Amino acid sequence: MKKIHLLSEEVAQKIAAGEVVERPVSVVKELVENSIDAGATDVRVELLDGGKRLIKVQDDGSGMDREDAALCFRRHSTSKLATEEDLERIATLGFRGEALASIAAVSRLTLRTQDGADDRGTMIEREGERLVAVTDIAFPRGTSVEVRDLFFNLPARQKFLRSGPSELGPVAKYVTQAALAAPGVRFTLIHGAREVIACPPVMTLRERVFQIFGKKMVDGLMDVAAEEGGGRVEGLASRPLAGRPDKTVQYFFVNGRPVKDRILMAALNQAYAGILERGRSPEAFLFVSLPYADVDVNVHPAKAEVRFKDTQLVFRLVLRAVGEGASRGHTIKEVLPAAGDKGPAGRVAEEGAAWTSRGLGFGPAAVVVTAAAGGDDRLAPGAAARLGGGAELTATSADSQVAKGPAVLGQYENMYIVAAGEDGLLVIDQHNAHERVLFEKYREIDREKIWPRKTLLIPPILELSPSMVVSLETNVVLFEDLGFRVETMGGRSYALKEYPDLFKPEQAVDIFLGLLEEAGQKTAEDRREHMLATLACKTAVKAGEPLNREKMGYLVEELFKTSQPALCPHGRPVVVRIDKSMIDKGLGRK
Repeated sequence: MKKIHLLSEEVAQKIAAGEVVERPVSVVKELVENSIDAGATDVRVELLDGGKRLIKVQDDGSGMDREDAALCFRRHSTSKLATEEDLERIATLGFRGEALASIAAVSRLTLRTQDGADDRGTMIEREGERLVAVTDIAFPRGTSVEVRDLFFNLPARQKFLRSGPSELGPVAKYVTQAALAAPGVRFTLIHGAREVIACPPVMTLRERVFQIFGKKMVDGLMDVAAEEGGGRVEGLASRPLAGRPDKTVQYFFVNGRPVKDRILMAALNQAYAGILERGRSPEAFLFVSLPYADVDVNVHPAKAEVRFKDTQLVFRLVLRAVGEGASRGHTIKEVLPAAGDKGPAGRVAEEGAAWTSRGLGFGPAAVVVTAAAGGDDRLAPGAAARLGGGAELTATSADSQVAKGPAVLGQYENMYIVAAGEDGLLVIDQHNAHERVLFEKYREIDREKIWPRKTLLIPPILELSPSMVVSLETNVVLFEDLGFRVETMGGRSYALKEYPDLFKPEQAVDIFLGLLEEAGQKTAEDRREHMLATLACKTAVKAGEPLNREKMGYLVEELFKTSQPALCPHGRPVVVRIDKSMIDKGLGRK
């Protein structure tokens, strides 16, 4: 019996559309890319209900005549490629000719366009696969695309869309990327009656970053550039000792295309090794220019990833750009803290001076265990031990701690606590362990609604990016529940009035901004637990931080009181067990 058959054209179109159009931000991305490819100098994006009810993108680009307007809804119709060889030198953001066909297949779409060659424009109305009308209209040069009722004919896909504010967040983030990539273009994003982004055209990237992120971030950025073998990297990146506690402000562009790329991220992080203090990540806006034939942009359905012909060249360019930028025009006073101001790096070094290292002599891969240097730094019974920047935790004496659980032997590479259990050794990730301990304490505090709060007499003023403003408005009640209270100061400026009294005042801004960046990435159901986990992560002791024996012992004891000592709140493992039988076998003992 025959089992294989051809899908109908309608089903095939919807399957193909699902690869291109996942949610409202996919539609906005494809339409904005078309606008930029058409030479637009003014791009306006309007949304209703996060784009679920309406997405409208209007530009002043080259527009289309009636024949092209009718043809653009045919799959694989494009003005950007003509031959197979063109695939090897793609210079435009779009090139497959699938976007409009895919969007039209899953929405009610109205296209208005005019190419300036005539005094009349064209309006085409479509409903899914059905052509409704083609009409002559009065319209200025350019194109407008209205997309209504996204996935109206795919209820299974429609039910997976998030709330309007949750869908708005990714759109604001993408429009931010597009605005950074094209400073000379005016970008406007409107949600309902509210203007979320308004970026007039500017001359430089630095001016664009100032428009979106504010003066404080711009002041912490240096110009970077490097050139080699036909490739070039330029842009802005964190000055030495600046940076932030997360990697949320790292933007990469390849030949003008916003991308996510592990090679570029790895190169950036390596470039800042030794430049930023431990636990901080660079802010970066890096533009990579390469011959079009040296970049493959046709490797991802959403064109969000690329493949480089010479990855080592790209890696070297990023390293050189940051290295030369850090050494060019920065005096010692700019790079190092002032006399008497040790700063976080100085405090870590000072604490580390109280420690000794003992090499056990196993060659290049020698094991180094750190232990407290004598008893001078022991805490008195009942004293409070602050683990990293987290909550105050009470420790008793070292001897009483060790008796209550695995006996702490020491610390390996200032990252792992080594302890002796009943049947072997335990290697405990100190950051993940403290994260689990704090998460359960924070969850209990949140359940009882007893967050300790601290009011700032002189509150810091925060300049938020558009996506962060959306995240704040969506989660303002949740932030207040967690102890953060902000007041609007006009525009995208906010004053941080209160914060949870669980960490140092200088940490409050970084922790709040980090929570704000991540809050918009989760559904409403997951948001509270995720934010508690993120708060625990950002306040937990960091990898690379030396701990005395009391802190290690207390942390291990608290870990094994938790409901899930094997995993951190984000699902990462906490403990590795090395059985005694394994040790005996390795050393030839029965």
